[in-house]
Amino acid sequence: MTSPTSPAPGAALQPLLPAAIAPPFARYSHGIAVPAGHRLVACSGQLGMARDGSIPEDVRAQADLCFANIAAILAEAGMTLADIVRLNAYVTDRAHMKGYMESRDAHVGTPPPASTLMIVSGFTLPAFKVEIEVLAAAL
Repeated sequence: MTSPTSPAPGAALQPLLPAAIAPPFARYSHGIAVPAGHRLVACSGQLGMARDGSIPEDVRAQADLCFANIAAILAEAGMTLADIVRLNAYVTDRAHMKGYMESRDAHVGTPPPASTLMIVSGFTLPAFKVEIEVLAAAL
């Protein structure tokens, strides 16, 4: 038996946006219900580094590379960025939030995934400003 907040088997992903709590601060869902029968893919955190090892200075460019890397990983499983249901992102400064969020909004599907953004002290190399990890689900 399904409740109003749990999708029927084979149904589409369902954003969970309860009226009892404040709405999201930005373009994300408080939760995403993944119906039975979907495959899950967990991606390790991706940094803004191109295949040749270059690292752009701009946080938006780094975030775009993170999403390009994630897209390549998901493609290996027959998925796309539109299949992301959970996204964890880390930036090294509040000033980097805007560039990251612009990239996220340009790359994620609808409904937007559940999302967390944290400010951290740094990554393996000082040049890195953003890291993104995701969980994706698809039939």
